[in-house]
Amino acid sequence: MKMRLTGFLAFALLSISILSYGVNGSAFADNHNIPPLSASTELPTYGNGGNVIITGDIRDFDSALHSGQAITYVIKSPENNLVTIGQITPSSDGSFQYSFVAGGPLWKLSGDYIVELHFGATTGEAKIIYTGGEFEQSLPEPEPEPEPEPEPEPEPEPEPEPEPEPEPEPEPEPTCGAGTELVDGVCQVIKSEEPENGGGCLIATATYGTELAPQVQFLREIRDNTVMSTTSGTAFMTGFNQLYYSFSPIIADMERENPLFQEAVRAFITPMVSTLSIMTLADDGSEVEVLGLGISVIALNLGMYIAAPALIGIKVHKHMKSRK
Repeated sequence: MKMRLTGFLAFALLSISILSYGVNGSAFADNHNIPPLSASTELPTYGNGGNVIITGDIRDFDSALHSGQAITYVIKSPENNLVTIGQITPSSDGSFQYSFVAGGPLWKLSGDYIVELHFGATTGEAKIIYTGGEFEQSLPEPEPEPEPEPEPEPEPEPEPEPEPEPEPEPEPEPTCGAGTELVDGVCQVIKSEEPENGGGCLIATATYGTELAPQVQFLREIRDNTVMSTTSGTAFMTGFNQLYYSFSPIIADMERENPLFQEAVRAFITPMVSTLSIMTLADDGSEVEVLGLGISVIALNLGMYIAAPALIGIKVHKHMKSRK
């Protein structure tokens, strides 16, 4: 009888241990099924002009450790070509949200567009099913005109009251233009933390402090209105973007962290931005003028940034050698 009781107790303890291990193992597995960087879209499919909203979360996010670090996103077409790139600043709890409009010159094919997300060594992705089509914008229905109300009968005129003494009018506040706000009586430029639409010039934006800077606006107008208006210009920008956006997020982050480096980059790219004013001489849509002036700008920058320093270096070397 005693041995039977001992065997029953041992069997009960073994059963409890197995059940406890199964429950803890299941909870452990569920906790580790959450990816380090997760993201998803609001809708399964989007047409041309659709507003895409991407939400996500960074697991084990430390706001003190990752302060100032942004998420870099890259959107690629079904042919694995670069469509756009940009950066998102996560919230203090690691969550993030970003919206953009599907469609444009680089959204040529219908199919699966992949959004790649990079946060340091952590990566994630989301998929956008793009159906294409023409952009349709619903116009609001016109409101019915109200029926005219009957005119009321005139009331007897009241006796005139004595007019109060006029108070001195306050000085009118200055009217600020688009992209500025009134701060302490002075119009200042509104700084945006992240771009509303992808594909911006990350280095120029970080160099001049805001997307509303005249230099950044000038670069965007040259790209969209002149270069992208031709077939050769669109092909050039596709190849250029593959190279430019491979290193521009790193340079932009370094500029935000180091003001001296930001000033050095500003001094380096300002002559290049000035040479691009030559492109304004080309008519929009003219393949010959855009191609010819584009080659001239490239040659001018090669001479200014490579040939001239090399020639000066050779002259200095010869001078130093002759003095020995």
